[in-house]
Amino acid sequence: QVQLVESGGGLVQAGGSLRLSCAASGSTFSINPMGWYRQAPGKQRELVAAITSGGSTNYVDSVKGRFTISRDNAKNMVYLQMNSLKPEDTAVYYCYVFLRGLYYWGQGTQVTVSS
Repeated sequence: QVQLVESGGGLVQAGGSLRLSCAASGSTFSINPMGWYRQAPGKQRELVAAITSGGSTNYVDSVKGRFTISRDNAKNMVYLQMNSLKPEDTAVYYCYVFLRGLYYWGQGTQVTVSS
C-alpha cells in the first residue's frame, strides 16, 4: 500500500532553516502531484506548497520567497526547504500525494519555531 514518511522537523529559532523530506513507497509517483500541508494548533490544515510531475510549483502567499518545494522522481521523494522561519510557521507538516483520485498522507512532522 501507499506509504509516506516525513522527516526533518524539529525546533529552530526564528530566522533559521529546516529541510523536510518525504519518502513515498508502494507505487510509482512520478506523474502525480505531491506537496505539503500544515496544521497549527486550533487552525485548519492549509496547503503550503505543491509540485506537479513536471516541476511546476505553487505556494501559499505566506511562504513565498522563503520556502522551496522540490521532488526527486527517481527516488520517490519530495522536499520542502524552509528558510527565514517565523514563529507562525509552527505546525505539524504533512506530505501528500494525489494518486488515482485519492489523497494519501504521511503521519506528519512537527516544526516548532521559537521567537
